[in-house]
Amino acid sequence: MVDYHASSNQAGAGGVQTYMEQENDWDRDLLLDPAWEKQQRKTFTAWCNSHLRKAGTQIENIEEDFRDGLKLMLLLEVISGERLPKPERGKMRVHKINNVNKALDFIASKGVKLVSIGAEEIVDGNAKMTLGMIWTIILRFAIQDISVEETSAKEGLLLWCQRKTAPYKNVNVQNFHMSWKDGLAFNALIHRHRPDLIDYDSLRKEDPVTNLNNAFEVAEKHLDIPKMLDAEDIVNTARPDEKAIMTYVSSFYHAFSGAQKAETAANRICKVLAVNQENEHMMENYEKLASDLLEWIRRTIPWLENREPKNTVNEMQMKQEDFRDYRCVHKPPKVQEKCQLEINFNTLQTKLRLSNRPAFMPSEGRMVSDINGAWHTLEGAEKGYEEWILSEIRRLERLEHLAEKFRQKAAIHESWTDGKEAMLTQRDYETSTLSEVKALLKKHEAFESDLAAHQDRVEQIAAIAQELNELDYYDSANVNIRCQKICDQWDVLGTLTQKRKESLERTEKQLESIDELYLEYAKRAAPFNNWMEGAMEDLQDMFIVHNIEEIQGLITAHEQFKSTLAEANKEREAIQAIQGEVQRIAQSNGIKLSGANPYTTITPESIDNKWEKAMEMVPQRDDALQGELHKQNSNDSLRAKFATQANAVGAYIQAKMEEIGRISIEMNGTLEDQLTNLRDYQTTILSYAPEVQKLENDHQLIQEALIFDNQYTSYTMEHLRVGWEQLLTTIARTINEVENQILTRDAKGISQEQLYEYRTSFNHFDKDHSGALQAEEFKACLISLGYDVENEKQGESEFNRIMSIVDPNGSGAVTFQAFIDFMSRETTDTDTADQVIASFKILAADKSYITADELRRELPPDQAEYCIARMAPYTGPDGVDGALDYMSFSTALYGESDL
Repeated sequence: MVDYHASSNQAGAGGVQTYMEQENDWDRDLLLDPAWEKQQRKTFTAWCNSHLRKAGTQIENIEEDFRDGLKLMLLLEVISGERLPKPERGKMRVHKINNVNKALDFIASKGVKLVSIGAEEIVDGNAKMTLGMIWTIILRFAIQDISVEETSAKEGLLLWCQRKTAPYKNVNVQNFHMSWKDGLAFNALIHRHRPDLIDYDSLRKEDPVTNLNNAFEVAEKHLDIPKMLDAEDIVNTARPDEKAIMTYVSSFYHAFSGAQKAETAANRICKVLAVNQENEHMMENYEKLASDLLEWIRRTIPWLENREPKNTVNEMQMKQEDFRDYRCVHKPPKVQEKCQLEINFNTLQTKLRLSNRPAFMPSEGRMVSDINGAWHTLEGAEKGYEEWILSEIRRLERLEHLAEKFRQKAAIHESWTDGKEAMLTQRDYETSTLSEVKALLKKHEAFESDLAAHQDRVEQIAAIAQELNELDYYDSANVNIRCQKICDQWDVLGTLTQKRKESLERTEKQLESIDELYLEYAKRAAPFNNWMEGAMEDLQDMFIVHNIEEIQGLITAHEQFKSTLAEANKEREAIQAIQGEVQRIAQSNGIKLSGANPYTTITPESIDNKWEKAMEMVPQRDDALQGELHKQNSNDSLRAKFATQANAVGAYIQAKMEEIGRISIEMNGTLEDQLTNLRDYQTTILSYAPEVQKLENDHQLIQEALIFDNQYTSYTMEHLRVGWEQLLTTIARTINEVENQILTRDAKGISQEQLYEYRTSFNHFDKDHSGALQAEEFKACLISLGYDVENEKQGESEFNRIMSIVDPNGSGAVTFQAFIDFMSRETTDTDTADQVIASFKILAADKSYITADELRRELPPDQAEYCIARMAPYTGPDGVDGALDYMSFSTALYGESDL
């Protein structure tokens, strides 16, 4: 009986151990069946010859030809590739026993214990012992090393046969005896690997002899598998010998194992290259998106920094409308592009980490930080541009108000000065009587009073012109010309007034009488007339207010003005009474008046006309002030409406941001459930967009109404826009984090329970719910998971090693994604550069280089060309023309050298 046990230096799967232990019960009585013994003798002889012919010899009789031990030792050297001790060439029995013992010792050195098989029995030609020994050799060197999906030896060989023949009709391999009797299983194995050699559809289950002969002949002719059995031996036996069939089938396995290895190697390379191609495609997409976004920002910022002023409020309001169109139409898609760019970048980095590739470094100037910096510059330019537009509108409103005020005052002054130079230069006093001269003198005094009264208006005109210059009014040149003309004329009037006064005073001594009433009239009429002109000017004065308090202040001032009208009317009646007294005295004394008052040009009619005109302006001013009050009340309603909506939107955004933060920490349910819930949550948030748009519409009404402040709310439209964009970006980032966790789980084979355990441990030690663990928190988490990091020396060294993995930048904090990456790396295996090199070496038939033809033969066309384009020429001494270096290419895939 033979006992097979794996030795301490022999690695073997559990299936092999079990099978060999079963073989310990090998029943020698089985060999007593002549049919089985015949099959084993024929099969084992053919199997031995298939190896011995490599050494240029063979055997004819299995129990006779191994008796001297020479061919037995030669067989073991051929199948093991090792040298045995030098055989003894003597013909004596002792020499033969020594040679056989050397062979048996070599078999035992390979982990096989031989029980009840001694050298004497082999030398004596014991057929049963010889067949048992050959079966032991076949098991150890042909069957034991077969491994298929964690099963080996007999179970592995059976599983291999089942997998290869599964697609074929009438084939159901369950054992190594009856399942092979009709010959279809042998033909299916050949057809699966070499369909060009077998017409499987032409075979019939009812003709097993033809099927078996066909398979044996094709295998011998084309696959170099010697014919080990006769078809009749199998068909005519009730139950074919299992060992004979296993030996024969193992020859098929080894014949096709090379193709299997090439297929596996090609599949591994295809997988690695597919991952690399997908990553490169994502890198190219990122570079293009980043370039397009940066180019748009580069084009937009100069437009926002353009501060070319306009001359009118309407022109600036057109600029404001263009800016509003940019904010509502052009910018939102770019906000989405920026968010998508960050999501793509994070997804790409996650895939690179999961596939054991180096992190992606965008080209210079296209990092996410560069884009965020450019975006920050863009938003700064936006804020400055909007503030400049509003400031310019206020400035232009102020300028238009001042310009209109300047034109009104200048027109009034020019109207007053019209003809004054001619009056001051006439010499009428030279031919006038004394009374006329006295009258002229008084008239001149009245003019001086009038001139002094107009001094304030001239100063106001000059001050307005100066302010227009300081505010850079576009028509300042014409304003300055007009102002200068008024000032020059004023100086001329002052000089002429002084000269005429001196002339009148020289003749005053000759003039004695004066009409006191005319003089009193003139003195009182002139300031009253000035007062009325000033009141009319004030009543026509334009006003700009921005709130209810300012318009109420103007209304109060106007009411105070109206309260003085009664006293003013008394003054007007008193002045008119003076003129009436003149007429009464003249009529009473029969005096014929020459006509106009010699001391003033202000007539009672002009006073009454101005008074009536002023009284007409009062209700007009009332209406204008009440209209502005109504407008300010309406503006206040707009403020309140916007504030109500803004407070609601602001609270909504803040609440949702807090909820997202809580959800990102709790993460209940499976990752798919979390992803579904987050997407539903995102849909809910997006459904709130109409409320934000409604707020934009209210804000547009406020801007159109030129409302610049709002005491009802602390929110501004800019703050809410930024908050809304941040809310959308945050929910998108949270969804992307869960998607990356799914990618990590699927790529690393992490179960949902493991992810839940990792999340629970992480959240337990994340005391401040910041989404990151500090160094001490992370150490406590590792200890809870069974890591020995408490020891002063070894534990501290191990903890520092782990921290260098999860926190390569030395920030002192560990994110959940870094924690998941570390735990998945600790519990799963990934492709490595050595594995890819080994796969290429199989395709290259163990050469240190590979050719383009070999790549095109073994790999799909696109991936073969991908490798050919990127592999450097092989420079080793054993290379040939066109040889390619697959080793440097494989290491470059994993960032270990430059590709």
